[in-house]
Amino acid sequence: MPDWLALYYRRPIELTHGEGRHVWDAGGNRYLDFFGGILTTMTAHALPEVTKAVSEQAGRLIHSSTLYLNRPMIELAERVAALSGIPEARVFFTTSGTEANDTALMLATAYRRSNQILAMRNSYHGRSFSTVSVTGNRGWSPTSLSPLQTYYVHGAVRTRGPFAHLDDTAFTAAAVADLEDVLGQARGGVAALIAEPIQGVGGFTAPPDGLYGAFREVLDRHGILWISDEVQTGWGRTGDNFWGWQAHGRSGPPDILTFAKGIGNGMSVGGVVARAEIMNCIDTNSISTFGGSPITMAAGVANLAYLLEHDLQGNARRVGGLLLERLRAIAATVPAVREVRGRGLMAALELTKPGTDVADPDAAAAVLEAAREGGLLLGKGGGHDTSVLRIAPPLSLTVAEAEEGAEILERALHSIV
Repeated sequence: MPDWLALYYRRPIELTHGEGRHVWDAGGNRYLDFFGGILTTMTAHALPEVTKAVSEQAGRLIHSSTLYLNRPMIELAERVAALSGIPEARVFFTTSGTEANDTALMLATAYRRSNQILAMRNSYHGRSFSTVSVTGNRGWSPTSLSPLQTYYVHGAVRTRGPFAHLDDTAFTAAAVADLEDVLGQARGGVAALIAEPIQGVGGFTAPPDGLYGAFREVLDRHGILWISDEVQTGWGRTGDNFWGWQAHGRSGPPDILTFAKGIGNGMSVGGVVARAEIMNCIDTNSISTFGGSPITMAAGVANLAYLLEHDLQGNARRVGGLLLERLRAIAATVPAVREVRGRGLMAALELTKPGTDVADPDAAAAVLEAAREGGLLLGKGGGHDTSVLRIAPPLSLTVAEAEEGAEILERALHSIV
Protein backbone atom coordinates (compact mmCIF):
# COMPACT_ATOMS: atom_id res chain seq x y z
CA MET A 1 0.00 0.00 0.00
CA PRO A 2 1.30 3.54 -0.69
CA ASP A 3 2.87 5.69 2.01
CA TRP A 4 0.26 8.39 1.40
CA LEU A 5 -2.69 6.13 2.20
CA ALA A 6 -4.44 7.80 5.15
CA LEU A 7 -5.09 5.56 8.16
CA TYR A 8 -6.72 6.54 11.44
CA TYR A 9 -5.08 5.95 14.83
CA ARG A 10 -1.50 5.41 15.97
CA ARG A 11 -2.23 1.70 15.87
CA PRO A 12 -4.57 1.24 12.89
CA ILE A 13 -7.49 -1.07 13.56
CA GLU A 14 -8.84 -3.87 11.37
CA LEU A 15 -12.62 -3.93 11.35
CA THR A 16 -14.03 -7.42 10.88
CA HIS A 17 -17.82 -7.13 11.18
CA GLY A 18 -20.67 -4.90 12.24
CA GLU A 19 -24.30 -4.91 13.28
CA GLY A 20 -26.65 -1.96 13.61
CA ARG A 21 -24.60 1.02 14.73
CA HIS A 22 -21.69 -1.02 16.08
CA VAL A 23 -18.54 -2.59 14.60
CA TRP A 24 -15.90 -4.96 15.95
CA ASP A 25 -12.16 -5.10 15.31
CA ALA A 26 -9.84 -8.10 14.92
CA GLY A 27 -9.07 -7.98 18.65
CA GLY A 28 -12.73 -8.42 19.54
CA ASN A 29 -13.20 -4.81 20.67
CA ARG A 30 -16.68 -3.34 20.10
CA TYR A 31 -17.18 0.26 18.96
CA LEU A 32 -20.14 2.57 18.52
CA ASP A 33 -19.68 3.82 14.98
CA PHE A 34 -20.12 7.59 14.71
CA PHE A 35 -18.54 7.85 11.26
CA GLY A 36 -20.19 5.09 9.21
CA GLY A 37 -17.31 4.47 6.81
CA ILE A 38 -17.18 8.21 5.95
CA LEU A 39 -20.98 8.67 5.90
CA THR A 40 -21.40 5.56 3.76
CA THR A 41 -23.13 3.11 6.08
CA MET A 42 -26.30 5.15 5.95
CA THR A 43 -28.93 2.90 7.47
CA ALA A 44 -27.15 0.25 9.57
CA HIS A 45 -24.34 -2.27 9.47
CA ALA A 46 -25.44 -5.67 8.16
CA LEU A 47 -28.96 -4.40 7.51
CA PRO A 48 -30.92 -7.61 6.79
CA GLU A 49 -32.96 -6.05 3.96
CA VAL A 50 -29.79 -5.00 2.11
CA THR A 51 -27.79 -8.18 2.74
CA LYS A 52 -30.75 -10.27 1.58
CA ALA A 53 -31.08 -8.22 -1.63
CA VAL A 54 -27.34 -8.51 -2.32
CA SER A 55 -27.28 -12.24 -1.62
CA GLU A 56 -30.27 -12.98 -3.84
CA GLN A 57 -28.92 -10.86 -6.69
CA ALA A 58 -25.46 -12.46 -6.38
CA GLY A 59 -27.12 -15.82 -6.84
CA ARG A 60 -28.58 -14.66 -10.18
CA LEU A 61 -26.07 -12.27 -11.76
CA ILE A 62 -23.31 -10.14 -10.23
CA HIS A 63 -22.11 -8.07 -13.17
CA SER A 64 -23.03 -7.09 -16.70
CA SER A 65 -21.95 -3.38 -17.24
CA THR A 66 -24.15 -0.59 -18.60
CA LEU A 67 -23.96 -2.13 -22.08
CA TYR A 68 -26.91 -4.24 -20.92
CA LEU A 69 -30.04 -3.32 -19.02
CA ASN A 70 -30.82 -4.77 -15.63
CA ARG A 71 -34.03 -4.30 -13.68
CA PRO A 72 -32.51 -3.01 -10.38
CA MET A 73 -30.66 -0.25 -12.29
CA ILE A 74 -33.82 0.97 -14.01
CA GLU A 75 -35.84 0.76 -10.80
CA LEU A 76 -33.27 2.75 -8.81
CA ALA A 77 -32.89 5.31 -11.59
CA GLU A 78 -36.64 5.91 -11.64
CA ARG A 79 -36.77 6.36 -7.86
CA VAL A 80 -33.76 8.68 -7.73
CA ALA A 81 -35.05 10.78 -10.64
CA ALA A 82 -38.41 11.23 -8.90
CA LEU A 83 -36.78 12.15 -5.58
CA SER A 84 -34.24 14.56 -7.08
CA GLY A 85 -36.65 17.41 -7.72
CA ILE A 86 -35.03 17.98 -11.11
CA PRO A 87 -37.53 18.16 -14.00
CA GLU A 88 -37.03 15.83 -16.97
CA ALA A 89 -34.36 14.09 -14.91
CA ARG A 90 -31.93 11.54 -16.27
CA VAL A 91 -29.70 9.39 -14.05
CA PHE A 92 -26.25 7.94 -14.78
CA PHE A 93 -24.71 5.56 -12.23
CA THR A 94 -21.03 5.52 -11.30
CA THR A 95 -19.02 3.71 -8.66
CA SER A 96 -18.11 6.63 -6.35
CA GLY A 97 -18.65 10.28 -5.50
CA THR A 98 -15.38 11.16 -7.18
CA GLU A 99 -16.53 9.58 -10.43
CA ALA A 100 -19.96 11.20 -10.09
CA ASN A 101 -18.43 14.67 -9.73
CA ASP A 102 -16.00 13.93 -12.54
CA THR A 103 -18.99 13.08 -14.77
CA ALA A 104 -20.85 16.21 -13.69
CA LEU A 105 -17.86 18.35 -14.64
CA MET A 106 -17.67 16.61 -18.02
CA LEU A 107 -21.38 17.25 -18.64
CA ALA A 108 -21.19 20.91 -17.61
CA THR A 109 -18.09 21.72 -19.65
CA ALA A 110 -19.46 19.90 -22.71
CA TYR A 111 -22.88 21.55 -22.42
CA ARG A 112 -21.46 25.02 -21.91
CA ARG A 113 -18.39 24.52 -24.14
CA SER A 114 -16.18 26.02 -21.45
CA ASN A 115 -13.54 24.63 -19.09
CA GLN A 116 -14.07 27.40 -16.52
CA ILE A 117 -15.54 26.29 -13.18
CA LEU A 118 -16.57 28.11 -10.03
CA ALA A 119 -15.90 26.26 -6.77
CA MET A 120 -16.09 27.13 -3.10
CA ARG A 121 -13.14 27.76 -0.84
CA ASN A 122 -12.49 24.91 1.62
CA SER A 123 -14.31 22.45 -0.68
CA TYR A 124 -13.62 18.80 -1.47
CA HIS A 125 -15.06 16.95 -4.48
CA GLY A 126 -12.92 13.82 -4.93
CA ARG A 127 -9.48 12.50 -5.74
CA SER A 128 -9.50 12.24 -9.56
CA PHE A 129 -7.48 14.66 -11.68
CA SER A 130 -10.48 16.84 -12.52
CA THR A 131 -12.09 16.81 -9.06
CA VAL A 132 -8.80 17.65 -7.34
CA SER A 133 -8.63 20.68 -9.60
CA VAL A 134 -11.88 22.05 -8.13
CA THR A 135 -11.03 21.15 -4.52
CA GLY A 136 -10.38 24.24 -2.42
CA ASN A 137 -8.72 22.38 0.46
CA ARG A 138 -4.94 22.22 0.44
CA GLY A 139 -4.78 19.04 2.49
CA TRP A 140 -6.48 17.12 -0.33
CA SER A 141 -4.89 18.77 -3.39
CA PRO A 142 -1.72 16.86 -4.30
CA THR A 143 -1.13 18.75 -7.56
CA SER A 144 -1.74 22.24 -8.91
CA LEU A 145 -1.93 20.92 -12.48
CA SER A 146 -5.47 21.02 -13.80
CA PRO A 147 -7.60 20.37 -16.89
CA LEU A 148 -9.92 23.15 -15.69
CA GLN A 149 -9.63 26.84 -14.95
CA THR A 150 -11.10 27.19 -11.48
CA TYR A 151 -12.20 30.33 -9.66
CA TYR A 152 -12.83 30.07 -5.92
CA VAL A 153 -15.71 31.89 -4.26
CA HIS A 154 -16.29 32.92 -0.63
CA GLY A 155 -19.34 31.91 1.37
CA ALA A 156 -19.21 28.24 2.36
CA VAL A 157 -17.62 28.82 5.79
CA ARG A 158 -19.90 30.87 8.04
CA THR A 159 -17.69 31.52 11.07
CA ARG A 160 -14.27 32.11 9.50
CA GLY A 161 -12.95 34.41 6.83
CA PRO A 162 -13.55 38.06 5.93
CA PHE A 163 -17.35 37.91 6.21
CA ALA A 164 -17.59 35.99 9.51
CA HIS A 165 -18.47 39.09 11.55
CA LEU A 166 -21.56 39.87 9.44
CA ASP A 167 -25.11 38.75 10.18
CA ASP A 168 -26.62 36.15 7.83
CA THR A 169 -28.25 38.67 5.51
CA ALA A 170 -25.12 40.78 5.16
CA PHE A 171 -22.97 37.65 4.87
CA THR A 172 -25.04 36.41 1.94
CA ALA A 173 -24.97 39.82 0.27
CA ALA A 174 -21.18 39.99 0.64
CA ALA A 175 -20.75 36.49 -0.80
CA VAL A 176 -22.99 37.36 -3.76
CA ALA A 177 -20.92 40.51 -4.37
CA ASP A 178 -17.78 38.38 -4.26
CA LEU A 179 -19.30 35.98 -6.80
CA GLU A 180 -20.07 38.89 -9.12
CA ASP A 181 -16.50 40.13 -8.72
CA VAL A 182 -15.04 36.69 -9.45
CA LEU A 183 -17.14 36.43 -12.61
CA GLY A 184 -15.50 39.66 -13.73
CA GLN A 185 -12.20 37.75 -13.85
CA ALA A 186 -13.50 35.01 -16.13
CA ARG A 187 -13.10 35.26 -19.87
CA GLY A 188 -16.21 34.15 -21.72
CA GLY A 189 -18.83 31.86 -20.28
CA VAL A 190 -18.20 29.94 -17.07
CA ALA A 191 -19.55 26.38 -17.25
CA ALA A 192 -20.78 25.75 -13.72
CA LEU A 193 -20.60 26.34 -10.00
CA ILE A 194 -19.96 23.14 -8.03
CA ALA A 195 -20.75 23.32 -4.32
CA GLU A 196 -21.45 21.09 -1.34
CA PRO A 197 -24.49 22.38 0.59
CA ILE A 198 -22.57 21.39 3.74
CA GLN A 199 -18.86 20.85 3.20
CA GLY A 200 -17.86 17.33 4.22
CA VAL A 201 -14.10 16.96 4.34
CA GLY A 202 -13.94 20.70 5.06
CA GLY A 203 -15.35 20.07 8.52
CA PHE A 204 -19.16 20.19 8.10
CA THR A 205 -19.07 23.92 7.44
CA ALA A 206 -22.09 25.57 5.86
CA PRO A 207 -23.30 28.98 4.67
CA PRO A 208 -26.53 30.60 5.82
CA ASP A 209 -29.64 28.97 4.37
CA GLY A 210 -30.51 30.56 1.05
CA LEU A 211 -27.00 31.51 -0.01
CA TYR A 212 -26.87 29.14 -3.00
CA GLY A 213 -30.36 30.28 -3.96
CA ALA A 214 -29.01 33.83 -4.06
CA PHE A 215 -26.02 32.61 -6.06
CA ARG A 216 -28.41 30.87 -8.46
CA GLU A 217 -30.00 34.17 -9.41
CA VAL A 218 -26.58 35.46 -10.49
CA LEU A 219 -25.71 32.21 -12.23
CA ASP A 220 -28.96 32.20 -14.19
CA ARG A 221 -28.26 35.66 -15.58
CA HIS A 222 -25.03 34.30 -17.04
CA GLY A 223 -26.36 30.89 -18.09
CA ILE A 224 -24.04 29.16 -15.62
CA LEU A 225 -25.07 25.71 -14.32
CA TRP A 226 -25.35 24.82 -10.64
CA ILE A 227 -23.92 21.43 -9.58
CA SER A 228 -24.99 20.40 -6.08
CA ASP A 229 -22.54 17.87 -4.64
CA GLU A 230 -24.82 15.78 -2.41
CA VAL A 231 -22.35 12.94 -1.84
CA GLN A 232 -22.43 13.58 1.93
CA THR A 233 -25.61 15.65 2.42
CA GLY A 234 -28.07 13.54 0.45
CA TRP A 235 -30.76 11.04 1.50
CA GLY A 236 -32.06 12.94 4.54
CA ARG A 237 -28.88 13.06 6.63
CA THR A 238 -29.41 16.72 7.50
CA GLY A 239 -32.85 15.93 8.92
CA ASP A 240 -34.52 19.13 7.77
CA ASN A 241 -34.31 18.24 4.09
CA PHE A 242 -33.89 15.17 1.89
CA TRP A 243 -31.24 17.00 -0.16
CA GLY A 244 -28.90 19.69 1.05
CA TRP A 245 -29.83 21.96 -1.86
CA GLN A 246 -33.35 22.30 -0.48
CA ALA A 247 -32.09 24.69 2.20
CA HIS A 248 -31.20 26.99 -0.71
CA GLY A 249 -34.00 26.10 -3.09
CA ARG A 250 -35.81 29.41 -3.53
CA SER A 251 -34.71 29.41 -7.18
CA GLY A 252 -35.54 25.75 -7.72
CA PRO A 253 -33.42 22.59 -7.89
CA PRO A 254 -29.85 22.45 -9.22
CA ASP A 255 -29.17 21.74 -12.87
CA ILE A 256 -26.99 18.76 -11.90
CA LEU A 257 -26.98 16.75 -8.68
CA THR A 258 -24.32 14.23 -7.69
CA PHE A 259 -24.73 11.48 -5.09
CA ALA A 260 -22.88 8.46 -3.69
CA LYS A 261 -21.89 7.04 -0.30
CA GLY A 262 -25.07 6.38 1.71
CA ILE A 263 -27.32 5.12 -1.07
CA GLY A 264 -25.39 1.84 -1.33
CA ASN A 265 -24.98 1.40 2.45
CA GLY A 266 -21.39 0.33 1.83
CA MET A 267 -21.76 -0.96 -1.72
CA SER A 268 -19.93 1.07 -4.35
CA VAL A 269 -22.66 3.31 -5.79
CA GLY A 270 -22.52 6.86 -7.08
CA GLY A 271 -24.34 8.80 -9.71
CA VAL A 272 -25.37 11.98 -11.48
CA VAL A 273 -28.85 13.42 -12.00
CA ALA A 274 -29.32 16.15 -14.60
CA ARG A 275 -31.98 17.66 -16.82
CA ALA A 276 -32.34 15.63 -20.00
CA GLU A 277 -30.94 18.36 -22.25
CA ILE A 278 -27.77 18.48 -20.16
CA MET A 279 -27.36 14.75 -19.65
CA ASN A 280 -27.98 14.07 -23.34
CA CYS A 281 -25.49 16.66 -24.60
CA ILE A 282 -22.71 14.07 -24.86
CA ASP A 283 -22.42 13.09 -28.53
CA THR A 284 -19.91 10.24 -28.14
CA ASN A 285 -20.12 6.71 -26.76
CA SER A 286 -19.93 6.48 -22.98
CA ILE A 287 -20.46 3.65 -20.49
CA SER A 288 -19.58 2.69 -16.95
CA THR A 289 -18.10 -0.76 -16.56
CA PHE A 290 -19.09 -1.10 -12.91
CA GLY A 291 -21.64 1.71 -12.53
CA GLY A 292 -25.16 0.30 -12.47
CA SER A 293 -23.95 -3.19 -11.56
CA PRO A 294 -26.91 -5.47 -10.75
CA ILE A 295 -25.59 -6.31 -7.30
CA THR A 296 -24.91 -2.71 -6.22
CA MET A 297 -28.20 -1.52 -7.69
CA ALA A 298 -30.08 -4.22 -5.78
CA ALA A 299 -28.45 -2.93 -2.60
CA GLY A 300 -29.42 0.63 -3.48
CA VAL A 301 -33.06 -0.25 -4.15
CA ALA A 302 -33.38 -2.14 -0.85
CA ASN A 303 -31.52 0.51 1.14
CA LEU A 304 -33.53 3.41 -0.24
CA ALA A 305 -36.79 1.56 0.42
CA TYR A 306 -35.74 0.96 4.05
CA LEU A 307 -34.75 4.61 4.48
CA LEU A 308 -38.11 5.87 3.22
CA GLU A 309 -40.30 3.28 4.91
CA HIS A 310 -38.69 3.87 8.31
CA ASP A 311 -38.52 7.69 8.00
CA LEU A 312 -34.81 7.83 8.73
CA GLN A 313 -34.79 11.47 7.66
CA GLY A 314 -37.19 12.16 10.52
CA ASN A 315 -35.00 10.11 12.87
CA ALA A 316 -31.96 12.16 11.79
CA ARG A 317 -33.85 15.33 12.61
CA ARG A 318 -35.08 14.14 16.01
CA VAL A 319 -32.07 12.21 17.30
CA GLY A 320 -29.61 14.55 15.59
CA GLY A 321 -31.25 17.56 17.24
CA LEU A 322 -30.93 15.95 20.67
CA LEU A 323 -27.31 14.99 19.99
CA LEU A 324 -26.38 18.51 18.89
CA GLU A 325 -27.93 19.97 22.05
CA ARG A 326 -25.93 17.49 24.14
CA LEU A 327 -22.70 18.30 22.28
CA ARG A 328 -23.19 22.03 22.82
CA ALA A 329 -23.68 21.45 26.53
CA ILE A 330 -20.46 19.43 26.65
CA ALA A 331 -18.58 22.03 24.61
CA ALA A 332 -19.49 24.74 27.12
CA THR A 333 -17.26 22.93 29.64
CA VAL A 334 -14.29 22.39 27.28
CA PRO A 335 -12.32 25.55 26.36
CA ALA A 336 -10.66 23.75 23.42
CA VAL A 337 -13.99 23.49 21.55
CA ARG A 338 -14.34 26.63 19.43
CA GLU A 339 -17.63 25.65 17.83
CA VAL A 340 -20.23 22.89 17.58
CA ARG A 341 -22.03 22.93 14.25
CA GLY A 342 -24.09 20.72 12.02
CA ARG A 343 -27.59 19.68 11.10
CA GLY A 344 -29.35 16.38 11.66
CA LEU A 345 -26.90 13.51 12.02
CA MET A 346 -24.07 15.55 10.53
CA ALA A 347 -22.30 17.22 13.46
CA ALA A 348 -18.83 18.62 14.07
CA LEU A 349 -16.69 19.98 16.87
CA GLU A 350 -13.92 22.38 15.90
CA LEU A 351 -10.93 22.31 18.25
CA THR A 352 -8.55 25.23 18.69
CA LYS A 353 -6.03 26.37 21.26
CA PRO A 354 -8.27 27.67 24.07
CA GLY A 355 -9.35 31.26 23.67
CA THR A 356 -8.01 31.56 20.12
CA ASP A 357 -8.90 30.69 16.54
CA VAL A 358 -5.62 28.78 16.11
CA ALA A 359 -6.25 25.19 15.02
CA ASP A 360 -5.08 22.44 17.35
CA PRO A 361 -4.66 19.26 15.28
CA ASP A 362 -2.79 17.58 18.15
CA ALA A 363 -5.82 18.02 20.40
CA ALA A 364 -8.12 16.63 17.71
CA ALA A 365 -5.85 13.60 17.27
CA ALA A 366 -5.74 13.06 21.03
CA VAL A 367 -9.53 13.15 21.32
CA LEU A 368 -9.85 10.75 18.39
CA GLU A 369 -7.53 8.29 20.15
CA ALA A 370 -9.23 8.69 23.53
CA ALA A 371 -12.67 8.16 22.01
CA ARG A 372 -11.46 5.02 20.29
CA GLU A 373 -10.12 3.73 23.62
CA GLY A 374 -13.54 4.44 25.08
CA GLY A 375 -15.31 2.49 22.32
CA LEU A 376 -16.32 5.27 19.92
CA LEU A 377 -15.21 5.83 16.33
CA LEU A 378 -15.18 9.43 15.05
CA GLY A 379 -14.03 11.16 11.88
CA LYS A 380 -11.69 14.09 11.29
CA GLY A 381 -11.72 16.96 8.82
CA GLY A 382 -11.24 20.67 8.36
CA GLY A 383 -9.54 23.13 6.08
CA HIS A 384 -6.01 24.46 6.22
CA ASP A 385 -6.72 26.44 9.39
CA THR A 386 -9.12 24.17 11.28
CA SER A 387 -9.09 20.88 13.13
CA VAL A 388 -12.49 19.24 13.32
CA LEU A 389 -14.02 16.08 14.76
CA ARG A 390 -16.79 14.82 12.47
CA ILE A 391 -19.83 12.86 13.66
CA ALA A 392 -22.04 11.07 11.12
CA PRO A 393 -23.49 7.79 12.44
CA PRO A 394 -25.99 5.60 10.60
CA LEU A 395 -29.36 7.34 10.33
CA SER A 396 -31.04 4.65 12.44
CA LEU A 397 -29.12 5.83 15.54
CA THR A 398 -31.23 5.57 18.71
CA VAL A 399 -31.53 8.16 21.46
CA ALA A 400 -29.76 5.78 23.87
CA GLU A 401 -26.87 5.30 21.43
CA ALA A 402 -26.61 9.06 20.88
CA GLU A 403 -26.32 9.55 24.63
CA GLU A 404 -23.78 6.71 24.91
CA GLY A 405 -21.62 8.29 22.22
CA ALA A 406 -21.91 11.74 23.79
CA GLU A 407 -20.76 10.39 27.15
CA ILE A 408 -17.70 8.72 25.62
CA LEU A 409 -16.87 11.86 23.66
CA GLU A 410 -17.27 14.00 26.79
CA ARG A 411 -14.73 11.87 28.66
CA ALA A 412 -12.37 11.99 25.67
CA LEU A 413 -12.61 15.79 25.48
CA HIS A 414 -11.98 16.22 29.20
CA SER A 415 -8.95 13.94 28.95
CA ILE A 416 -7.09 16.61 26.93
CA VAL A 417 -7.83 19.53 29.29
